[in-house]
Amino acid sequence: MNEAGDPAPRALKAGEAEKRSKPSNYPEPFFSRMAKREKRPLGTPFGLTSFGVNLTRLEPGGESALLHRHSRQDEFIYILEGAPTLITEDEEITLSSGMCAGFPAGGVAHHLVNRSDADVLYLEVGDRSSGDAVSYPQDDLQAVLGPDGQWQFTHKDGRPY
Repeated sequence: MNEAGDPAPRALKAGEAEKRSKPSNYPEPFFSRMAKREKRPLGTPFGLTSFGVNLTRLEPGGESALLHRHSRQDEFIYILEGAPTLITEDEEITLSSGMCAGFPAGGVAHHLVNRSDADVLYLEVGDRSSGDAVSYPQDDLQAVLGPDGQWQFTHKDGRPY
């Protein structure tokens, strides 16, 4: 069974998976920065709960997330199409189809930006570690994964959004 209580499919075409209902969980003013990002959860339809997989499309000018790092979650990306720029705290790398990158928990802050004129399509994989927290070195934002599995966002001084 999936989250909706429907029988889980055995297989599906990734590009036909249902789009995430909203482009981001971020509060404003960060939410609107994700307008050029489309995620199709691929693990959820199968009832997977230990890790998540998304087929993500970034339009030109789009970004994958704010520059961030997880405290407990490992992340992995695999570029299917396009040439996004991987931005970390200390370097920028232009990626291309067939390239991949991994981000261990507590490691370097990172995100992808599409500076090209064509869409970027990639797979992102991350575990769903309880107690995970996310820091955003360039923005007045922090997040903690609540016991309900939902992200709770606050300013860095703890004030809620």
